[in-house]
Amino acid sequence: MAAPLAGIRVLELTSWMAAPSAAAVLSDLGAQVVKVEPLKGDAARGMGRAPKNAPGLDASFHFDNRGKRSIAVAMDRPEGAELVRKLARECQVLVTNLLPHRQSRFGLDAPSLFADNPTLVHATLTGYGTTGPEAWRPGYDVTAFFGRGAVTAASIVPGSEPPAPRPAQGDHAVALALVTAILAALRLVDQTGQGQAVETSLFHTAAWTMATDLAPTLVDRYQPKARGRRDGLAALAGRYPCKDDRWIILNMPEPHWWPKFCQAIGKAEWTDDERYASPKARFDNMAALVDALDDVFRTRTQHEWGEAFDLAGLIWGPAQQVFELVDDPQARAAGFFAPIEAADGTTFDTVTVPFKIAGTDVLPQGPAPELGQHTREVLSELGLPEAEIDKLSADQVVA
Repeated sequence: MAAPLAGIRVLELTSWMAAPSAAAVLSDLGAQVVKVEPLKGDAARGMGRAPKNAPGLDASFHFDNRGKRSIAVAMDRPEGAELVRKLARECQVLVTNLLPHRQSRFGLDAPSLFADNPTLVHATLTGYGTTGPEAWRPGYDVTAFFGRGAVTAASIVPGSEPPAPRPAQGDHAVALALVTAILAALRLVDQTGQGQAVETSLFHTAAWTMATDLAPTLVDRYQPKARGRRDGLAALAGRYPCKDDRWIILNMPEPHWWPKFCQAIGKAEWTDDERYASPKARFDNMAALVDALDDVFRTRTQHEWGEAFDLAGLIWGPAQQVFELVDDPQARAAGFFAPIEAADGTTFDTVTVPFKIAGTDVLPQGPAPELGQHTREVLSELGLPEAEIDKLSADQVVA
């Protein structure tokens, strides 16, 4: 099958999760990705939780770096920076999370690279953007996306502590934004013959994900009210505990769902109860209604309620645990996971990109590389003789 990005060469100068996962998507789409790492390796190596039954498997790193080649270079050495610039001359795309001043320091900023590669797509991912008074500020998804981007504060239930975000959720969201920009820029290069500089940030992507709240607030400067379960806007847009201490999630805010829901839970009389008969009445009596619904939901398990709601044609979802998602039959049938074959021949599943292209398999192209696994191979392709590569290695410029 034809790969959408077959023949596209990508040079990745990144670390951690956000920008590396964007380059992983490009690899899944068929691009040839070379990952440049410092001699000590990407800081994300070994940071993720190891599977209990495979303690040597860095599954999270494989997810963000599958299908790439790795070259280890000391970019803080002049010879190392020059090697990376030479590699950039041979690529169609450069992906980096270096802050602007560091790009300039190594001669890896867009204007410098365009001089030798005028059709390059130069893609930058940062915490806060490349312009503005805080473009210098480093940022992780916990600080720039969840914190500064108002995601954490919007998730706080009144009277509780801020919830801890799960690892790299913001990173993997911003990665898709960067991939979108890169694909659009490649199209522009095709149309104009001119190189393109694109960027995104964790901060901006957070604002995009918060836009339903943020759009009206841009107009009126009003802080949306934080609401708990017992003072929500609609009882059928909430979460309820079941008999097995599992939670079920409802989202049926339109009034026409109320009679059908009441019938399904065995409370048909509530449709005529003056406390609950209208949307306003339900809102005015929300605390009492939620308490009453808690009592009802605790009479059956999550699975039992799900079966009843499916039979009634209601909209619901289970609050699944991560381990349950692994064996979710819909996720499996829809191709959410695909195997990767490791260097030792063993296979393990990872998560696939969240889109499909009819007639093309957009799948992992292999495992993540070992640190510097392809240094000699990549430098040989660049035209360096063996003796020069040996000297660079002896001088600890590459590894």
